[in-house]
Parts: sequence; C-alpha cells; structure tokens
Amino acid sequence: MNTVITQQQVDFYQSNGYIVIEDFLNADELETWRETVKTAIQERNGQKIPGKAGAIGEDDGINKEADYFSKVFDQLINLWQTNEKVKELMFNPQIGEMAAKLSGVDGIRIWHDQALFKRPWANPTSWHLDTPFWSFTDRRALSIWVALDDATLENGCLFFIPGSHKETGFENPGIGKNMDSVFDFYPVFRTAKSVAAPMKAGSCSFHNGFTIHGAHANMTPGSRRAMTCAYMPDGNVYNGIPNVLPQSYLETLKIGDELNNDSQNPLIYKRV
Repeated sequence: MNTVITQQQVDFYQSNGYIVIEDFLNADELETWRETVKTAIQERNGQKIPGKAGAIGEDDGINKEADYFSKVFDQLINLWQTNEKVKELMFNPQIGEMAAKLSGVDGIRIWHDQALFKRPWANPTSWHLDTPFWSFTDRRALSIWVALDDATLENGCLFFIPGSHKETGFENPGIGKNMDSVFDFYPVFRTAKSVAAPMKAGSCSFHNGFTIHGAHANMTPGSRRAMTCAYMPDGNVYNGIPNVLPQSYLETLKIGDELNNDSQNPLIYKRV
C-alpha cells in the first residue's frame, strides 16, 4: 500500500482541494478490497445506513430527486459497522495519517465509509459539495475515493474544480437532475475550468469536502465501483444536521456536543 505523502502533495492538495494518488493499492490489496466490499454489500441486503429505520431507501440528506438519483449510483454507508473485514480496511492508521497530513490536522475520525457503484449506463453525478450534508462544521474535512475498477472518462470518473474549496460555503443544492445547480449558489465558478481525474483500479484520490466535484455518466455496459471514506478532524461538535447518525445516538446529542463517540466515529489516527 502506497501511503507516503510528500510535502509537494500536501501543497498541491491545499492549493487545489484534491489530489490523485497513483497505485495506492497493489494487485493483491486491490483484490482484497474488491472481495471484502462485495461481501459486505451482500450481507447488508439493501440496508443503506445502519441504525436507521427501514431497510431500503434510507436517505442521508443528499437525495433531492429519488427516481433520478437511484440511477446515479448505488450507495451503501458505514459498511465498517456491519463487516469486520471492512472495519480492518477502514481503521488503517496509515490511511488516517495520509488524511491528517493532507488536511493539516492532528487527529482523524471516520465520519462514514461509503460504497459508490455506478451501474452500467448510470446517470451522471451532478456538481456538489460534501461537508454541508454532514453533522459537523469544519473546512478541513475530506474524503478518500478508492477506485475498485478503472475509472475512465467513459464510465464515470470524478471531476473537480480546482481551488473551489477556498470560496464555497454551506449552501448546497444537493445531488439532483441538474448538473449545474451548485453554480446558482457559487456563480463565480460557472466559468471555471474543471479537471478530470481518471484513475486505474487501485489508485485513489482525496478531496476536500468544500471542493466542487461531480462525475460523468457511465456510458458503458460495465460497472464503475469505488469505495470511499469521509473523515472528520478530531474535536468537532454536533451542528444539528442528522445526516447518517443513528436515531439512538441523535437522542443523546445537543448542538455543540463533541462528536467523540468511538462506536460511531472512531479515531483512527492521532499525531503523538
């Protein structure tokens, strides 16, 4: 596993709000990730988020157009909570250290993991932000996106708008039918140049939660599978947005409470 982060990479990430890490996983590690995620998805039997009422169709707050969105990607959240092998992958402190170095924080907690699979001929993922959906407020939060298949221009690779994380805020239209809705909130980026991030299977990217990003439609008869994890800098507090938090936990929280429950948001890295 390639977990070395150089100062040059930190500088690029801080400037652009994203970075691609080639050959993050070797061939054996890639196969382990693929099989582990596949098994974990099968075990969930359609349940999107653990701890939420109902099995199928649970929402984390980003779904604005149910019929369209169901054909954007298949999404299963917090597989680490229901599969021990996924937990081993997600709890890797070396990955936590990568996230901490890029974001410039001392401690990293898992916010949630997320399998994102674009089926054959799937709809595009509209331009959006991540952090405004989450239950905490931190401009340094970020995600890793691990390609389990080659992510290409044809099957739905990611696109980023470099530097947008420096100027975006908490207004966010969500992911819906219109690719350009986010630019109604941030018109300065309507004429910005986007950058494609195709990557071969086993490579990964990190992006800031305020970086405007999206993905192509899948224009092929094959799947485009990715495993992701969102990271919360340690020390954050509840902002009142439920997002993926289970009802039993929400009932114990009030706005301003520290999100330090290791059974929900485990600390995977702390600089000593």
